[in-house]
Amino acid sequence: MTSGISAGRSRMFSAYGRVGAALFVSLGAVQAQAQAPAYPVKPVKVIVALAAGSGADIVARIATAKLAESLGQQFVIENRGGAGGNIGVEAAARAAPDGYTLLTIAAGQTINPALYPKLSYNLEKDFEPIGMIAYAPLILVVHPSLPVKSVRELIEFAKARPGKLYYASSGNGSSPHLAAEMFKAQAGVNIVHVPYKGSPQAVTDLIAGEVSMVLLAPSSVMSYVQSGRLRALAVCGRQRSATAPGLPTMAEAGLPGYEAGTWTALLAPAGTSSDIVNRLNRELVNIVRLPDVRDRLAAQGFDVLSTTPAEFAAYLRSEIAKWGKVVKATGVRVD
Repeated sequence: MTSGISAGRSRMFSAYGRVGAALFVSLGAVQAQAQAPAYPVKPVKVIVALAAGSGADIVARIATAKLAESLGQQFVIENRGGAGGNIGVEAAARAAPDGYTLLTIAAGQTINPALYPKLSYNLEKDFEPIGMIAYAPLILVVHPSLPVKSVRELIEFAKARPGKLYYASSGNGSSPHLAAEMFKAQAGVNIVHVPYKGSPQAVTDLIAGEVSMVLLAPSSVMSYVQSGRLRALAVCGRQRSATAPGLPTMAEAGLPGYEAGTWTALLAPAGTSSDIVNRLNRELVNIVRLPDVRDRLAAQGFDVLSTTPAEFAAYLRSEIAKWGKVVKATGVRVD
């Protein structure tokens, strides 16, 4: 009898011990969480790898203003343009992974790994994707004198005149340049490239009739389309854009699988804690749902777009792979 009681007490004390240990661990975790500093406790620097006034810069300023409101700290934009955005990306890659230096990139940065084989950073390995903010499909636009009103008609017209049509871009190696080269490859046409030092100059010469077509973001061309000075044929996204809902997608217009757009997204240096990354992602998702944010982005030709960090990581990989194939197939080189 005594040994039975002793065994029962032993089992009971063992159970209490396990419960006590679990409570101790739980209380320890709560205490550690309570002692961990809230984020952010000081201003956050956001490097924009493009010049002030660019589409990515405008999107970043809209988003970071809202992040400052919701998180109670300043988010300070630092524009680090140059070398196709590589200068800013390199600076962010070297920053401490503490959540106080973030990076804003645009679609063009996913082309750079193929254009610059000796980069000092790896966009996939040196950063933690936080999430996308906005997306704008490029728009295929032609001069009104061109006797075409659809993508199919443009392709037929170009095939009948190989090397006689000219397209403008915002520069060698830019998203519009690679998008046009991808269009040429898929459509089987020979259209001559004329690079410019930026979108405004390209649009000016298109309006003047010096070139025949261009693929650019809505913010660069839609006002001229609406005034009749240019003619839009299609949007280059997977789905129609809220900015130009009447325009068909390239797939609808006869080029299935074709997609080219500009987007803006936020990343952190590799090693930044998942708690900070997920916190910032949740804030971004909430921000792009705000009606005033949607309206302000729409005014710039952007549709809002939210992703999880994992979704953005997958998209980043796919974009780097896609443009790498285009660069290799076309032999595009930067100046």
